[in-house]
Amino acid sequence: MSAAYATGLPAVIRGEEAYQAARRQKRLQTLLFGAILLGCLLVAAWVAEAHPATLWAGLPRIGEYFARILPDLRWGALFADAETEGSLAFWFYRLPEWAWLILETANMAALATLMGSAVALLLAFAASRNIAPAGWIYHATRRFLEALRTVPEIVYALIFVWAFGVGALAGILAIALHSAGANGKLFAEAIENADMKPWDAVRAAGGSWAHGCRFAILPQVLPNILSYLLLRFEVNIRSASVIGFVGAGGIGEELYKVISFNYYEEISAIVLLIILTVACVDLLSERLRHAAIGRLEAAR
Repeated sequence: MSAAYATGLPAVIRGEEAYQAARRQKRLQTLLFGAILLGCLLVAAWVAEAHPATLWAGLPRIGEYFARILPDLRWGALFADAETEGSLAFWFYRLPEWAWLILETANMAALATLMGSAVALLLAFAASRNIAPAGWIYHATRRFLEALRTVPEIVYALIFVWAFGVGALAGILAIALHSAGANGKLFAEAIENADMKPWDAVRAAGGSWAHGCRFAILPQVLPNILSYLLLRFEVNIRSASVIGFVGAGGIGEELYKVISFNYYEEISAIVLLIILTVACVDLLSERLRHAAIGRLEAAR
């Protein structure tokens, strides 16, 4: 054995021992973190009264409810008229009325998305740490956006139904407020990730704060803003279907009625229409998003 090898051997052994010690420490840290997480989950389940026995007893009832709302379709009468039980036309016997309510729901979501996103875009520049005019403006705007998105849409809807009466207006305003808070945060984060060199150039050339926002920042973040806007429209379709439960218009009101009166087959028909509508909107929004972003990137 050479002298160099004999000298280096203890260093290799010490390195291996240090590696194994660090590995054991990492394993102990992982186990400790897992035990703490498991303990927190158990405490949370106990506080929420999510007992395994209750869950096990309730699972069959979920299956029973789904079995009730499934239509009694018969292959021989599947394509018969609306007067024949077991046909698709009999299942969707109120399709024209439901289709109009679905259209009203989509219209509510579209208007609310545009209104909320317009407010969000105006506030997002002041809520961005890198370009906010002053620190107190940044913090005040951020807290305001947080307050807007903290309150659920259905709570806003209850307030506006009491103020303006039953109808689509209450739903539009409720979704618009929540959309302003949610999109305001997303828009501000996109602005904070923008390249500041164009901003510095506009400001150095004598441009105002508004000029910098318009000509230096907005062209950079516009693709992201458009993407967030279309995504929010998809989310608002679902929200508009839920807030109808409190009289805020759309298909949600009809769904609440049929659930209240236990019209089981009508429940499944309306739910299926909502699912198909959301799926179509998702596909359309995805295509529009890719097409619009591609044009904006090409223009830049």
